[in-house]
Amino acid sequence: MATMREIKLRIKSIKETRQITKAMKLISAAKLKKARQQLEQTLPYFNKVKSAIGDILIHSGTIENVYFDVRKDKADKKVGFIVLTGDKGLAGGYNHNILKLAEEKIAEAANPLLFVAGHMGRNYFHRRNFNMYPDFDYPVQNPTVYRAREIAEIILEQFKNGELDEVYLIYTLMVSTIKLVPKTMKLLPLDPDALAADVGYGAISEVKDVKIDEMFTYEPSVKAVFDVLIPKYLKGIIYGALVEAFTSEQSARMSAMDNATSNADDMLQSLNLYYNRARQAAITQEISEIVGGAAALQ
Repeated sequence: MATMREIKLRIKSIKETRQITKAMKLISAAKLKKARQQLEQTLPYFNKVKSAIGDILIHSGTIENVYFDVRKDKADKKVGFIVLTGDKGLAGGYNHNILKLAEEKIAEAANPLLFVAGHMGRNYFHRRNFNMYPDFDYPVQNPTVYRAREIAEIILEQFKNGELDEVYLIYTLMVSTIKLVPKTMKLLPLDPDALAADVGYGAISEVKDVKIDEMFTYEPSVKAVFDVLIPKYLKGIIYGALVEAFTSEQSARMSAMDNATSNADDMLQSLNLYYNRARQAAITQEISEIVGGAAALQ
């Protein structure tokens, strides 16, 4: 059995660790609440942009736009993957799960290019020599609309120039505080039917003949309106994903730190029991020595 001094040092160390894990849990809870409030404040604007795109698609019939170009003539398409990971560890299986899904999707692409946000993901893919976009270095802490706009501009520029043919977004969706689901979303090229369905319409191929309305006019043109709306739409999608990833990371860290705090409590309870036993054994030994010494003097 360990000595009383060793047990006391162990108890002190665990108490200090418990204070850290409890503080990290509280910090993560505060960050999560703040991020969700930011998303709720900006979400109506991006939903309105999505609704406007759906309405234009329904009322304008067939639209020629670079953002809807599926590029069927290309065999080996260049596929971009925006991967949102954590900036820090101590978040349970959060980073492992998103990196595992990313590797599975990347393996399916013949010519992948990675856009990785978050230090954990960048370090992971860098060590394994994946093809990463060199000038893409963004944190995921405290997501902002400005950061989402910068990411969207990089992706749109790559797509318009033909350097990317498809773009996928890989992030973690927080269904609840205890259920975090790694998810893949296709960003580009856009699917007109999916956009129309998101705002409550059916497939455009089925309803466009009855929905086209010559009373709707767009100035200066439908193409010009789309050139403005689609970057805003993608910015909204990326911003929402950044917030979801950030809140998922904080939720995972909350759970991990809560479990760590509970484990520390259990360890302290066991160590206190061992300490009391060791103290009782020491007292018993001292009494035995005193009694033995007194008997020897007689």
